[in-house]
Amino acid sequence: MSSADTLPVTPVIEVPLTRNIDTARPHYEPQERAEVITRIKELLVARDAVLVAHYYVDEDVQSLAEETGGYVSDSLDMARFGHDHPASTLVVAGVRFMGETAKILNPEKRVLMPTLEAECSLDLECPPDTFIPFCDAHPERTVVIYSNTSAAVKARADYVVTSSIAVRLVEHLHREGKKILWAPDKHLGDYIRNQTGADMLLWNASCVVHDEFKARALRQLKDVHPDAAVLVHPESPADVIALADRVGSTTQLIDAVRELPNKEFIVATDNGIFHKMRMAAGGKTLIEAPTAGRGATCRSCAHCPWMAMNGLHNLLHVLETGANEIHVDEAVRRKALRSTQRMLDFAAALKRDVLGTGNA
Repeated sequence: MSSADTLPVTPVIEVPLTRNIDTARPHYEPQERAEVITRIKELLVARDAVLVAHYYVDEDVQSLAEETGGYVSDSLDMARFGHDHPASTLVVAGVRFMGETAKILNPEKRVLMPTLEAECSLDLECPPDTFIPFCDAHPERTVVIYSNTSAAVKARADYVVTSSIAVRLVEHLHREGKKILWAPDKHLGDYIRNQTGADMLLWNASCVVHDEFKARALRQLKDVHPDAAVLVHPESPADVIALADRVGSTTQLIDAVRELPNKEFIVATDNGIFHKMRMAAGGKTLIEAPTAGRGATCRSCAHCPWMAMNGLHNLLHVLETGANEIHVDEAVRRKALRSTQRMLDFAAALKRDVLGTGNA
């Protein structure tokens, strides 16, 4: 890397411990829990609202979304569903960038979140005040950013991608002779570069969950479960990806549990996905990939602390009060819409096989 390509220093962020978040959440007795769920269902109707949830949030919230005509999926499908649904209010259970993406695509709709404290380490480690000048210093590069970023960063990008279409989009740009400036996840960027051969300048950030998966401990776990298929999200370190039987987005990993003949799966992504995996392939055994070696500690322990902040308690609160509304500056929103719409258009083109078949 030349001196001109020297990356800005990634900010040090404070990451709450998942176990502390889980401990702090209220515990409902069965009758109380049933009453809360009933009240949430009533309020969704009364507020003309639809619940859109990520695979990583609490399974009660995922179940509620599906039971009430909402949706549970990865960030790409969440964006598409919210855009197409006629409800006037979108309740987005996930992390802040997902709520912002919903507002970017739906300025006429009210977008609420159970909590505005639910951040993303990738977003926090790619602040606009350092990222935008870095892009400006490299006008020869096409800026491709992962969806796990703020509206302001999306506004500076040429393309937004999710992990389900990132490889295919960069392949497409590489064929056109484009050089890429990629942000924020360095592991996903490295995986894409290895898959495509593209000239990519990588931002230096990582996911607090996926960065903790350990290759050495994973090998030891494979020795204990030799017939298990290893499923890895590409936000993981390269030596973990190298051990995978299937690498893919959250939706692609759920499909793998359904499609592969194995009876056991070692899963290297947020364990919130296990709820959907069990629904997709009941009777199969799911094993968490190790996040630390013997005697070590972990911050996330395979579950994002910010995703863990979403629960029935604050979902009920936001529907009762209308709190936690997402706002995006209109000038920023219009610029971010350009790069985000390109993501949706490219994904739609893939689905129509315009650019060929693949893992999208």
